[in-house]
Amino acid sequence: MSFIRPEILRAANRWRESLAGGAAAIFGAVLWQTGTGAAAIIGTILVVAGALLLFAGLQRARFRRGGGGAGVVGLDEGRLTYFGPLEGGVIAVADLFAVDLLTGRSGSVWVLEAPGAAPLMIPVNAEGAEVLFDVFGSLPGIDTAAMLRAVEHPSDGRVAIWARKPPRIAAH
Repeated sequence: MSFIRPEILRAANRWRESLAGGAAAIFGAVLWQTGTGAAAIIGTILVVAGALLLFAGLQRARFRRGGGGAGVVGLDEGRLTYFGPLEGGVIAVADLFAVDLLTGRSGSVWVLEAPGAAPLMIPVNAEGAEVLFDVFGSLPGIDTAAMLRAVEHPSDGRVAIWARKPPRIAAH
């Protein structure tokens, strides 16, 4: 039995990195202000590290959609897996050439495309879907701010999030 309301626990879980970063930054600021020597140096380091964690946590929290959706997402050795109630698949992150967000009446899904494979469609609220933040963040040239806006304010239809740029062909 928990004495904390479930919606408060869900919110704290969604914002966990931001909360930890804020706490570290506050603790570091207190150490920096009241300490001398090594304590002030440690305080400064905690303020910087806490601020970085706070910023990264804010982005992750904006990306998270809760969980409890259909299917489970996993990442193992560069291979992204999705196993849902009706479909699923495996796709190598290195092979991705397009990522879209498709929104309709039943919610939003990520559409991941790789050569020679059917598009992998993953609900934004699938269990473990937060791993996609790291996968998408590793894609060259992705506009993280645009991705977060698309997740927070989905519009009906398909929105291109990222596409691999074709290789340049040298002119002779």
